[in-house]
Amino acid sequence: MPVKQRFLPMRRRIDREINRGRFAYKGELIAGLTASYGTLSSDDTEFLVILEHIDLNGTLATVKPFIGYFYRDNRCIGVRFGYEHLDGHLGNADFNLGEQNDLTFNINSLAMDNDSYSFALFHRSYVGLDPRGRFGLFAELEASAVLGSGRFSTNAEDPAKSTYSDNLRLKLAFNPGVAVYIFPNVCATVSLGLGGIQYNKVTQRDAAGNRTGSRSASKMRFRLNIADINFGMVLHFWDKKRP
Repeated sequence: MPVKQRFLPMRRRIDREINRGRFAYKGELIAGLTASYGTLSSDDTEFLVILEHIDLNGTLATVKPFIGYFYRDNRCIGVRFGYEHLDGHLGNADFNLGEQNDLTFNINSLAMDNDSYSFALFHRSYVGLDPRGRFGLFAELEASAVLGSGRFSTNAEDPAKSTYSDNLRLKLAFNPGVAVYIFPNVCATVSLGLGGIQYNKVTQRDAAGNRTGSRSASKMRFRLNIADINFGMVLHFWDKKRP
């Protein structure tokens, strides 16, 4: 009795010709850089009524050089290195649950900064959007490891107190984007971080370097992160056989 197949074999499926629009060719090498920079500033503002007189400012900057190789048309594997700096300062924030709850308190003079270094392996799949291969979309899957150190301090007390931390982050992320050739071998890109699977571990130390505690967490989240929008420039290198 013949066995009924639920799905058609690969040779009989419809070829949607997604790869017909070539954006990059087998044998190409790429070298590029992505970077992002963002700031946050708040002066005597309110948030959800219960937080008042918020004075806050912060900065987030990242730089990530990378190299890659196209092992087939529109398919690339590569490595990426990165540096990230994060700092913030909370000058004041008043927490007020109202007179009926009789709960108010003030937070002030808090500061934090963090520096991290990363290494990642990535795979990109491109799709050309026009016959001449000038515009394209790509889907990137990235596996990364991030090591960093940070400092959290408060000047609200005398003397000031500081806590230091060593940070480890392992992440499997999905980063789609758009690519446009602005010169024959120079491509501009914009990529969006849509989340992924992540594991974090933080080890805390005091000013003398003694371990005071640790915490770890893992999560899976897929959504747009506006703090993970990266602009990049990519150089494409090819030999004389490129069509």
